[in-house]
Amino acid sequence: MIKVPAPDSEPVRTYAPESRERETLQAAVAQLKQQPCHIPMIIGGQAFHSEHRSPIHCPHDHQLQLGHYNCAEARHADTAIKAALDARAGWQALPWRCRAAVFLKAAELAAGPWRDRLNAATILGQSKTVHQAEIDSACELVDFFRFNVYFAEQIYAQQPMSAGVAWNYQEYRPLDGFIFAATPFNFTAIAANLPTAPALMGNTVIWKPSERAVLSSYLVMELLIEAGLPAGVVNFLPTDNPGEVGSAILADASLAGIHFTGSTRTFNYLWREIANNLEHYRNYPRLVGETGGKDFVFAHPSAAVQPLVTALIRGAFEYQGQKCSAASRGYIPQSLWDVVINGLGNQLEGLRVGPACDFNNFMSAVIDRRAYEQISGYIEFARGDADYTILYGGEYSDDKGYFIRPTVIATRNPSARLMTEEIFGPVLTLYCYEDDAMEQVLRELDEATPYALTGAVFARDRAAIELISQRLNQSAGNFYINDKPTGAVVGQQPFGGGRKSGTNDKAGSTLNLLRWVSVRTVKENFVPDTDYRYPHMG
Repeated sequence: MIKVPAPDSEPVRTYAPESRERETLQAAVAQLKQQPCHIPMIIGGQAFHSEHRSPIHCPHDHQLQLGHYNCAEARHADTAIKAALDARAGWQALPWRCRAAVFLKAAELAAGPWRDRLNAATILGQSKTVHQAEIDSACELVDFFRFNVYFAEQIYAQQPMSAGVAWNYQEYRPLDGFIFAATPFNFTAIAANLPTAPALMGNTVIWKPSERAVLSSYLVMELLIEAGLPAGVVNFLPTDNPGEVGSAILADASLAGIHFTGSTRTFNYLWREIANNLEHYRNYPRLVGETGGKDFVFAHPSAAVQPLVTALIRGAFEYQGQKCSAASRGYIPQSLWDVVINGLGNQLEGLRVGPACDFNNFMSAVIDRRAYEQISGYIEFARGDADYTILYGGEYSDDKGYFIRPTVIATRNPSARLMTEEIFGPVLTLYCYEDDAMEQVLRELDEATPYALTGAVFARDRAAIELISQRLNQSAGNFYINDKPTGAVVGQQPFGGGRKSGTNDKAGSTLNLLRWVSVRTVKENFVPDTDYRYPHMG
């Protein structure tokens, strides 16, 4: 067994004023603004272009065009399927250490010479602030590459017992076909992990990035090529017509699995299409998905107020609430209500919202007009409904970028629309409960939504923490005690949720990688029997 380097979490840079790292990142942002990217498809290691191209705009400055990308069609999907299948034999025949070396090198490139470019693309293309970009497109991306290699080594080392004259072992084969990776806009690291986790285990992949994050995804593809990824192992198919490309991929008999992060509605569609095509496939495709959330913060009367307020602000409003783990609903006891609301107001008053390339801002713009209209629609719904009171925020403007102020809304109804539906934006809805009604409120919390992704409890009473944790046992796949419900770190908090939040296959752990292998058990008998008769036959 060849041992891989022991991984450690990539240190987060601070980008403090006057620092060298701040200077080089700002230079990378300026360069990316001035040099629009013309992004091709990458199929079988070759660049492909189409007659249809789609522009890439900056969310916080929608007049700034960052380039364009060539849009894949069904015919390109067919070509990519062939390329992926043609590359299978050579890729899976490599010793696993050779596959691992590609991703270990990619990690070092991303941590070093590629770091500023990846962060700059995420800042401009997805309007992430400097800190949100750093923890995503630098640190988490690097961690996925390093830790996945470490987890793969652990999987390969798991072997059965051998007894007597036989030797038993297991071969962790890639799946029999190709993998379809459909990735989201909100995390560059997740977009990188979804195609590369199956690839590490010997699979070949077709990658359809989100049309809202093509720029950073393309840089990841270029990074992988520089790291030595062979042609055809990952095939890059950006498109603004995902239905056409997806239908062509789902119709192919060699589809072996789907690695997905996105909306529950889309994952439901993929699941139904797989079922409809089931007789056509060579195998039962593996479906691994992380979808929506309506994530909660539950405060017990014993909670410390200042950490609770800070967690609500960071959990709800970092990256404009566009995290599947974002705190979207809060349950505050009557005894703490006034002090929590005042604390939120004091901190929100000075919270800065503006362009992501201004490193002094805490929040920037939401991803595009579609998101802007959907989120502002929820705010207007609350403004016109007697069940709600807008406590803070509620302002929005699309004059220059798609900006929405952090908005806190109170409701008198724990089953109200804004307490149950996923908004995916900077809107936090709070419900005030009577201190002695906690058991009832916990039941309402658990039953309010179909999701079970993340949640948090704030309390100093240890018995209360244990009781709440047990009552909410199935309410969240990632559960936090006295911390915000966001910010899972690879190798520390494997991520995923149940119910309609996904298949809970825990990205950033062995559990996810195991989904991309098909085990063959081998028994070698060193001294075969030579007589069919058993002793009892006397």
